[in-house]
Amino acid sequence: MEPTEAAGNDSKALGSVVQIDEGKIQAHLDQVVRATVEETLNALLDAEADQLCGAKRYERTEARRDTRAGSYERQLHARAGEVTLKVPKLRSLPFETAIIERYRRRESSVEEALIEMYLAGVSVRRVEDITQALWGTRVSASTVSDLNQKIYRQIEEWRQRPLEGDFPYVFLDGLWLKRSWGGEVKNVSVLVAIGVAQTGYRQILGVSEGAKEDKASWTAFLRELKERGLKGVKLLVSDKCLGLVENLAEFYPEALWQRCVVHFYRNVWTVVPTGKVKEVATMLKAIHAQEDAQAAREKAAQVVEKLRAMKLARAAEIVAAGVDETLSYYAMPPEHWRCIKTNNPLERLMREVRRRTRVVGAFPDGRSALMLVAARLRHVAATRWGTKRYLQMNRLAEVLAIA
Repeated sequence: MEPTEAAGNDSKALGSVVQIDEGKIQAHLDQVVRATVEETLNALLDAEADQLCGAKRYERTEARRDTRAGSYERQLHARAGEVTLKVPKLRSLPFETAIIERYRRRESSVEEALIEMYLAGVSVRRVEDITQALWGTRVSASTVSDLNQKIYRQIEEWRQRPLEGDFPYVFLDGLWLKRSWGGEVKNVSVLVAIGVAQTGYRQILGVSEGAKEDKASWTAFLRELKERGLKGVKLLVSDKCLGLVENLAEFYPEALWQRCVVHFYRNVWTVVPTGKVKEVATMLKAIHAQEDAQAAREKAAQVVEKLRAMKLARAAEIVAAGVDETLSYYAMPPEHWRCIKTNNPLERLMREVRRRTRVVGAFPDGRSALMLVAARLRHVAATRWGTKRYLQMNRLAEVLAIA
């Protein structure tokens, strides 16, 4: 046999014999790291106990202030895996250790992070994957649900908090969600109100469950807002919701009502042929591009005549009957018109809520739907949404005084 051929056969033989199990090596390394972490932490605990006692274990000295009384075990989830801490007990002094304090804060931060992920719209399954990657421990769906139950009480307190100060601008809308009821999936509504305070910052004013968006639900919601202290309202912005408009005058008779311009346009478009929607949209937008309410009314009259000439009699009737409801914002400072002539500030917020609730699908009951919506709104309110000044309100008093 040739030497090269023999060498080749030896290499093949060795190749089939020498195999590296990367999984076992990684497991061994993890075990070594975990053992090192565990040994180091327990050594630190012993050192802290010695310092509190004023002497080492079994050391006899006049400086000793206490003696050991055994220890107890405590599990700690570290990045290297779960380690066992042997926490010393002292006979008279409390054993207050910086390690346990750090662990307590870490435990809290992990809990807060899980809640933050859940409320930020991360699905429960994704939360499980993230915790596995970050902390080496997979948090179950039931654990995530339990953590969220803990903040339900805080959310309820936030929902019922007193409203302080004046809110010149208030936006109202409802959100339809699905809930399982007796084996069937039914609708549940959640009513939401946001406001612009006299300081110019936005706030979530109220979140409440309604059987449906009817007069009784809106009456209860507006009464709740009134009882919690909502005052100083100058303009209420909403769609022409069933049961809402007739209630506004009862609770806030001095406030103006602004019908959302965008919803008004959509209502007109429902009776316009698809090929003419773009042209009609341009005509409608011209009404709300005028310099004052009188000019807007004159433009609206022209639009009505043009719609009739285009054989769009039904659209002309809707514009003639409802355009005045969309012009209330002209009584406010021109700098505010863009932000208060539509319900868009609340609509954008509702889209963010729907993004989160879409992950859930059907809720088990109305309270669960209400809590998640309220939690999501509370979370958003604490972000840039609620901490950035939305409008400069110094001109409002001057304009209202002139009017």
